[in-house]
Amino acid sequence: MTAAATSPSLPIAAIQMVSAATVDANLEAAARLIRQAAEGGARLVVLPEFFCLLGRKDTDKVDIREPANDGPIQRFLADVAREAGVWLIGGTVPIASREPRRILNTCLMHRPDGSLAARYDKIHLFGFRRGEDRFDESATIMPGRTPVVCDLVEAQASWRIGLSVCYDLRFPEYYRALGTVDLIVVPSAFTYVTGQAHWEILLRARAIENQCYVLAPAQGGRHENGRRTWGDTMLIDPWGEILARLPEGEGVVAGTLSAARIAEVRGQLPALAHRTL
Repeated sequence: MTAAATSPSLPIAAIQMVSAATVDANLEAAARLIRQAAEGGARLVVLPEFFCLLGRKDTDKVDIREPANDGPIQRFLADVAREAGVWLIGGTVPIASREPRRILNTCLMHRPDGSLAARYDKIHLFGFRRGEDRFDESATIMPGRTPVVCDLVEAQASWRIGLSVCYDLRFPEYYRALGTVDLIVVPSAFTYVTGQAHWEILLRARAIENQCYVLAPAQGGRHENGRRTWGDTMLIDPWGEILARLPEGEGVVAGTLSAARIAEVRGQLPALAHRTL
């Protein structure tokens, strides 16, 4: 048996959604897609940013905010992780902040028993103005402060998972702050304009410079509120090769992390070891 055959691997999946303006409909769709990914063999499943709601107004997400560690959306994530028996990264959930008019855009990672493994509050807040496209996340979201890495232990193998969300993707220094990881996840809801221009190239750059896998579940399609998100959920390997993708519409993008592939890339081109800053 070859070394590659005995090297640890981890089946993973990203879920692409076209989230609606009602929470219940989105939780139903997410549960169905999580079960589909689990039935396909995935051990880690990742949802997109604001999987639970893309409202008609920016303040709709503030209206459904939940206190930390409590609320129907958080209970849903814990329950479905346990029922499906998977590690689950719940895209993002609106969590109450110290300011009543702003929330924390929070990424939660649950273990297969439903317990909470990690929490990351999105640090970088999107702002964009071009023509009629205007976005200012800081009006309704408070930024987080701390990069987060979580160890996923599965079948006597340990994987370092770096958590990030959407606009973080444009800040390579954030990923350097994570240290050496095996997988970066980027739950997102990229706009159609910025996604068309930069989504793929930024994702591939983050995989190449950090010599790790990148899994980026996205919102992808025309939403009830009239907004169109870019989609193109994808899995990228440490050499920057796209292993799987879904251009638009809801669905599951699946693949496998390979410890042998990570070691191969880092052994052939030890760029991480060559850093001087």
